Parts: sequence; structure tokens; C-alpha cells
Amino acid sequence: MAAETKKEKEITVEEKLRALFQLQNLNSEVDKIRTLRGELPLEVQDLEDEIAGLQTRVDKYKEEVKSLEHQISTKENEIAQAESAITKYKDQQNNVRNNREFDSLSKEIEYQTLEIELCDKRIREFKAQIKDKSTIIDESKKVLEERNKDLEAKKSELDEIVADTKKEEENLINKASDIESKIEERLLTAYKKIRKNARNGLAVVSVERDACGGCFNKIPPQRQLDIKSRKKIIVCEYCGRILVDDDILEEKAVAEK
Repeated sequence: MAAETKKEKEITVEEKLRALFQLQNLNSEVDKIRTLRGELPLEVQDLEDEIAGLQTRVDKYKEEVKSLEHQISTKENEIAQAESAITKYKDQQNNVRNNREFDSLSKEIEYQTLEIELCDKRIREFKAQIKDKSTIIDESKKVLEERNKDLEAKKSELDEIVADTKKEEENLINKASDIESKIEERLLTAYKKIRKNARNGLAVVSVERDACGGCFNKIPPQRQLDIKSRKKIIVCEYCGRILVDDDILEEKAVAEK
């Protein structure tokens, strides 16, 4: 633990600024690569969500159709039972001993006849519902087929772009991770927070033409001297970005040659 503390003390503010600036450049390069992909990842996700919703809808209506078909089958069985009962009651009417028994059987026949009519009505209603739901299923399947084709095309396009840039992106991310490991956690957390809230993901910017390279507000001469001295980390009082001097840009260009 003592060794780590000593190591942190050995890192100067200038080295911290240089590390942050290098990290920003690597992160910006990754941002550019991801910008090339544009809205494709979101479009792919939206299509996948829409397809999942459509499939759920189709499955739901299929279950409802299945349930309605079962209810039709049940009503058809009830009709068969009622017809069988009517036949039985009519046979019994031929052997009645008095009018009371005949009237009682007639009421049973009438009741079973009404049951058949009611079952027929329910069957017609169920069939109408099946027709409506089947139409929705067919329409949803057509849309589903179209969306699947769209998804396949978008995925193919995205995969092609990712394949072209994947190696470069991974290389940049690995380099960024190496630099992150050298930056103290508190400072790295602050950098990431600024980057998240800043336009174009720029958390570290240089002074350009006496102004902040992020928000373009003028920076007083004395503050510019403080930035050039690299003795402390200075942020823009307007946008909160970390400011570095132009010389770091030149040093970076020399280092890359």
C-alpha cells in the first residue's frame, strides 16, 4: 500500500495531464469508429424489439384461437348431448301414462332445443372471433416477415462495418485501458463524468486562439499561463472541461513521428 502511495506521488501533474490528453484522443478515435456505424446498432435493437413484440402478439392470438376452437368443440358436444336427450324424451313421450308426464317431457325437449340454439349462437360467435383473430395473425405474420428481412439486411450492414473496424477499435480500447491503469481513480472518475456530460465526448481540450477548445469561451491570459505551467489541473469555468496547452499537442505530434 505504501509503495502504491509513493508511486502516485511520483506522478507529476504534467504526466497526469499528458495521460488524460492521450486517453481523450484514444477515446475520441473509438467514438469516430462508432459514429461510422451511425444509428445501425439502435435500428437493429429496435427491429429486434419490434419482432419480439410481433411474435408475442402472434403467439397470443394463436393461443386464443386454440382456446376458441376448444370451446366450439365443447359446444358441439353439448349439442350432440342435447340432441340425444331430445330423441330419448321423444321416445318416452310415446309411452307416457298421462298428460302431466307428456307435458313434463315436452318442457325438457323445449329446454334442450333452446340449449342447442344457444350453443349454435355461441359457435357462430366463436367462429367470427376466430376469423378476426386469424386475419390479425396473417397480417402480423406478413409484417413479421418484412421486419425479419429488414433485420437481416441491417445486421449484415452492421456486421460488415464492425468487421472492418473491430481490430482497430479493440487496439484503441486496449491502449486506453493501459493509460487508465496509470491514472488515479478519483481523477479518472472525474474525467469519465465530464466526458459523459460533454458534447462530442470531449472531456480534455486544448486552448485554441485564447479560447476553450470545447465551449470556445475566452480564457484570461493569466489562466493560460497557469495552464502552460502544468502545475495543476485546470478546468474551464464555463463548461467544466479539463484544459491543456497547445504544446502538448505539438509534443504528441513529435512523439508520433
